[in-house]
Amino acid sequence: MEQGHREDLTALIDEARAGSKAAKDRLLRAVYGEFHRIADGLMRSERPGHTLQPSALVNEAVVRLLDGQAFEKAPNRGYLFAAAAQAMRRILVDHARKRKARDGRLHRVPLGDVLAYFEEKHLDFIALDEALERLSSLHKRQGLVVVLRFFAGLPTAEVADLLGVSVGTVEGDWRFARAWLRSQMGGVEG
Repeated sequence: MEQGHREDLTALIDEARAGSKAAKDRLLRAVYGEFHRIADGLMRSERPGHTLQPSALVNEAVVRLLDGQAFEKAPNRGYLFAAAAQAMRRILVDHARKRKARDGRLHRVPLGDVLAYFEEKHLDFIALDEALERLSSLHKRQGLVVVLRFFAGLPTAEVADLLGVSVGTVEGDWRFARAWLRSQMGGVEG
């Protein structure tokens, strides 16, 4: 993300927090493309033929963010992007739960090459979400690293920038989170 764009987002976030509806509208327009990129990344991890489209996922996430006043509460752009990725993840989990209830069986979703251990595995998206919730409650930053790296598809350097930590810290958090999730999902270290 370019420095000028970051500064513009920071200014818009500050104005939106101060109550400017015009700033909130401009902020939403400014981040919509990035939100769509996050949704595209999430949808690549979903099963083929998924009924949700990236645009619908973004729109639903924006509605949830607006309902939760995330634009007014965001202290910085990292919070806003993490909130968007979390909202999209929740929508996909809710969708998976509804599908499971409707079909009466569990659907497995390939997670691709993002988590090395899960490369050749198919995981229960709901179980992964529950494990990620536990991780986030115990280790908030590591949970955010997973959300931003895996679900938002952001590179390590951008995650570090958003969280205000070093690239090395993000890499360590990523290793820790992968191992923790692996243990929670019944994987064997190695």
